[in-house]
Amino acid sequence: MTLAVAQVAVPVPLPRLFDYSAAADQSLPPVGSRVLVPFGSRRLVGLVMAHADVEAAPNIKPIERLLEPALIDSSLLGLFAWCRRYYVCPPGEAISLLLPGALRRTKPFRRQAATALALTEQGRAADLSRAPRQAETIELLKQGPRERAELKAAGIGSDILRRMLAEGLIEAVDRPTVLAEQAGPNLNPEQRQAATAILRQRHRFAALLLAGITGSGKTEVYLRVARRLLARDRQVLILAPEIGLTPQLVRRIEKRLGCAATVYHSGLSEGERLEAWQRARDGRARVIVGTRSAVFLPLANPGLIVVDEEHDGSFKQQDGARYHGRDVAVLRAARLGIPIVLGSATPSLESLNNVEAGRYQLLTLSERAGGASLPRWQVLDSRGSDGILDQRLETAIEKHLEAGGQVLLYRNRRGYAPVLICNDCGWQADCRRCDAHMTWHQRPARLQCHHCGAEQRIPPRCPDCGSPRLAPLGAGTERLEGLLTERFPDVPVHRVDRDAMTGRADFENLLATVRTGQPCILVGTQMLAKGHHLPAVTLAAMLDVDQALFSADFRAPERLGQAVHQVAGRAGRAERPGQFLIQTRNPEHPLLAALLNDDYLGYASRLLVERQAARLPPAHTLALIRSEAHQAEPARQFLVAAARCLRHKNIEVAGPIPAIMTRRSGYWRFQLWLQSANRTFLVDHINQQIDNLHKLPNARRVRWHVDMDPAEL
Repeated sequence: MTLAVAQVAVPVPLPRLFDYSAAADQSLPPVGSRVLVPFGSRRLVGLVMAHADVEAAPNIKPIERLLEPALIDSSLLGLFAWCRRYYVCPPGEAISLLLPGALRRTKPFRRQAATALALTEQGRAADLSRAPRQAETIELLKQGPRERAELKAAGIGSDILRRMLAEGLIEAVDRPTVLAEQAGPNLNPEQRQAATAILRQRHRFAALLLAGITGSGKTEVYLRVARRLLARDRQVLILAPEIGLTPQLVRRIEKRLGCAATVYHSGLSEGERLEAWQRARDGRARVIVGTRSAVFLPLANPGLIVVDEEHDGSFKQQDGARYHGRDVAVLRAARLGIPIVLGSATPSLESLNNVEAGRYQLLTLSERAGGASLPRWQVLDSRGSDGILDQRLETAIEKHLEAGGQVLLYRNRRGYAPVLICNDCGWQADCRRCDAHMTWHQRPARLQCHHCGAEQRIPPRCPDCGSPRLAPLGAGTERLEGLLTERFPDVPVHRVDRDAMTGRADFENLLATVRTGQPCILVGTQMLAKGHHLPAVTLAAMLDVDQALFSADFRAPERLGQAVHQVAGRAGRAERPGQFLIQTRNPEHPLLAALLNDDYLGYASRLLVERQAARLPPAHTLALIRSEAHQAEPARQFLVAAARCLRHKNIEVAGPIPAIMTRRSGYWRFQLWLQSANRTFLVDHINQQIDNLHKLPNARRVRWHVDMDPAEL
């Protein structure tokens, strides 16, 4: 005897859907419905992914309650089904990817009330001659919906509004924000050509890589295209790599397009995320700006997807479903039949490989907008220099500040010093849980591991030899801030890193201060180098290239090239010429020579040839099976058994090998490399073997996962 069941995804890390029968006297909920189901001793929110007929069995439980029918459409369910297979993630991840946090809870979430009030027909016809305050409210609302705060400012009390709502004289509505649209700058010929090429594809899927040098006006191209599509009542989804980039992008969009942008990222409250999700689903959100998770937002009338800074590693999710936001966005656009624009001054090798293969169309912007010129580059050989800052760099800083310019120094190390060392015996402060040094922070005084977060007090003497001669080695942003404040006491020095920018609006407020154009020095990590338009910066310098020159990660040369060009691109973006300096103890290194002698696209083309010769991504597909445990041997032995399961003549299996950081947060970490020239075959093979991997003897004794197209080693 067969039984019709709903196959439900529930938020548990198990590689299967769970069968549930219909509640008594009810039919099965439609596919895409949000339901409440019993799971062991718990009650969980699940999504109905499919219907099926199975053999009747007493352990099949009924659905407890239908929460919302057909909430997720077939397009998004199909997108997740692809992600589930390609990224080899459990189906329960559908809950976190497709539903905002408020819809994952078993208890009803109190939705945010609409922010404005409007007249009903009953209110327009009401005789309120004996209720003067209500009549005054009616007169105000005859001019259009008003925010509650506006009515309160006009002297209308909350009790009056509550009474009028209860009587049906007024109703709560979402008041669309109408802004004054500002005409942007005239596009130059390259920008016009790019915008035309994108609009030519507006009725079909096309992936277009907009490779424009820093300051070339890529955002103006996005906005010109978006304006045309908004005029046709289409929605535009813009993905940015990090929350820090979102506020300035939102302001620029709203000024140019004359409509409010809806924001979606992890920094919002649950209520704010739910409101944004609902606005996108019903079409009220015309322009959505979000981080990688926004790629799964429901869209009522999609017209364009933009992935800004498409090369950025932040688009890759590092836990749970390890998807890449850029790649999922391309698939989403293909399934919706709309164009997608991938923009970057330093495109990823994956995107350039797709251009070479004919899958993406390349659009280039080779000139800075507004007549600005590219900065002059210079390498400073710091061998033999006693100070942290090269004397020539200090001289350049002084010169640019005296000329009224601003200075940006990039150092991708937080804290006061990366290492605390004993000058007598060579002891170093290392993390007890990670294969890493602890960073010395001065404010507050502590040693901290930037990998696991462990903290400890700074010892007064060396734990090994008892010497008091402990000294900092190297310089982080905190130490540079102190040195520069001492060297240039009359100039503001701003530190931009996660330690200094702790408040929600700190970074945005700092950028507003810097954009006043007053001379200052900015010292920061990669937070500072990502796409920010700082027109008064005339000198940019990079202080930590040496580590990247000798990294064991095969992606290090690509990331170095991207970082160098991005930091250099912060200088000279307005009428004043810019200068870019690289401080290094390895000036003859061939990677630096290649960067100095070519533009980024030429540099990347050579790297792509090298990757093809080495059969590394993107020429070949790479997947990692990672395992970790508190003892090294179980983690390693699991991968030994996994290698036997996964070995195939069409797949190169290497390992188990230790991760670049073998011990992290108290776990020993190993990985298995799987490489193949045939992407589809590799994905199929892993999925065919996934159940066998779960049955291996050590599978329950270690933490393990599959990472397709890994960004970190």
